[in-house]
Order: sequence, then structure tokens, then C-alpha cells
Amino acid sequence: MTIKFYAPLWGNNLAFESFCKQVKEAGYQGVEMDLPQETKQKDLLLAILKDHDLELVGQYYQSFETDPKANLNSYEKYLRHLIAANPVLINCQTGKDYFALEENLPLFQVAERLSKDSGIPITHETHRGKCLYAAPVAKQYFESLPNLRICLNISHWCNVHESLLEDQKEIVDLAISRTDHIHSRVGHAEGPQVNDPRAPEWETALDAHLNWWGKVIELHRNSDRDLTICTEFGPYPYMPTFPYSEKPLANQWEINVYMMNLLKNRFHI
Repeated sequence: MTIKFYAPLWGNNLAFESFCKQVKEAGYQGVEMDLPQETKQKDLLLAILKDHDLELVGQYYQSFETDPKANLNSYEKYLRHLIAANPVLINCQTGKDYFALEENLPLFQVAERLSKDSGIPITHETHRGKCLYAAPVAKQYFESLPNLRICLNISHWCNVHESLLEDQKEIVDLAISRTDHIHSRVGHAEGPQVNDPRAPEWETALDAHLNWWGKVIELHRNSDRDLTICTEFGPYPYMPTFPYSEKPLANQWEINVYMMNLLKNRFHI
């Protein structure tokens, strides 16, 4: 059983080669990112990842179509595009929160078929605005799809339910049992990202998330299954800023490296 850490490309302002060098030196095993459609540009990025011995977690978030059928067609196109790059995993912000259950289900069916054909695991993220945006809604999908595996980005649920989910333990435990990928961002009752998890005022929120992630790690260790973690603290507007200047309140890169090292030390990774 291995646990690997991935840096998010989201928020990076460095040249990609410089970013990959930084990622490797920090101790990550790879990068979570989307891929451009243009072949030459995509191949260049993949070559740079390979040169730095970094793995790829493919990222899908392009759920912009408001018609379910158009959304489904686009979804399959992007998944095939990512599969062609042979990532270790694909993480999807699947569906829409305003699609009905029966409109979102075909997306999962396509993902399951493509995953089976390619051998590449596909997880579905618990993300606001997408079909797994809330705990009781996600439960409906868990009950309908016995093979559904997720990326647990539980910071979103804290925001959606305006709590640290103290009253939804049963559903949270169910989600934990379905988790194969983690986005280790700390959320709170009024937002999907605390300004700095190192600050003492966020200790309660941080401890809640560490408890959830610890349960995922324990399950994977007990079943000898690999686990992937992306330290996905993001830039503005996830990162709060000072008014007028829009200067970030904390350093995104430093926080993500801190979260990786915190998890490694706490869970003996």
C-alpha cells in the first residue's frame, strides 16, 4: 500500500518546467492538472513531467454545458483526452447540482465504462455546483452506484452545510468508505478554504479534517489499497485577500507544502 502526494497546478504562476522542479524538490510524486487540447502543447507538458519523474493526475472540471446531453458528450470527450495521456488517476468534477439524478447517472456510467476499458481509475469529486455537492445528495448516488469511488473534498460540504458536519456522521462515514483520492483543503462553515490552516483560530476545523482523512488512510491501510492526495489549497478567490490591493492573506505554495508535510508526519507516511 502506498500513499502519494500531488501538487495542484491550479494557481501556479511559474513556467511549467520551473514549477515541476519546485514540485519535485518539495517531495511530491506528481501534479494534478488538466491538459490542453492542442497536441503540441499537451505533449510538451507531458514530456516535462516525465523529465522530472513526476506522475500525472488528470483533472476534469469543464462542466460548462447546461444541457445534460451536451454535457455528457463533452464529458466523454475530455475523459478520453485525459486517458490518452495515461495518468495514474483521473479526478472529475462530475455533473451539475441542478441536473436530476437520472440526468447525472449517465455520466457515471460513461466514466465507469472508460475506466474499465483503460484500466485508469476515475474518481468523482465532492464539489459545490456538481452532482456530489451535498452529503444527503451524494448518498443517493452512493445507493444507486455501488462502484462509485470519489475524491473526498469535504471542505465543500462544510461550506454547503454551514457546519463541520457533526450531525451527518453516517453519510460522512459512507463517503469515507468510497474514497480513493483526497483533496486536503480545510474548509469551514462559511467557506471552502480557511485563510491559513497554520493559524490557531482554525484548529477545530483542521482537526475535523485530519480526523476524516485519517479514517480514509486507515481504511486503505487495512485493505492494502493505494491512496492519492492532492494538497489543493487554491489561489484567489479561494484564498482570501486584502481589500483593494487583492494581496493574498497567505502564501498558497507554502500552505500546500505545509499540508503535505503535516499529513506525512501525522500519519507516518
